[in-house]
Amino acid sequence: MKDLEEKFPRALWVRLIIYVAVGHVFAAFIYLLFTLGAQNQ
Repeated sequence: MKDLEEKFPRALWVRLIIYVAVGHVFAAFIYLLFTLGAQNQ
């Protein structure tokens, strides 16, 4: 595990986790819009 931490600095891991979290929130928001739009028809 030490080699992996040397290859990828901590800032990169934090940025990766933030990007994944924001991507999931964005996808959930779009999914919610589609489900609400389908119910209104």
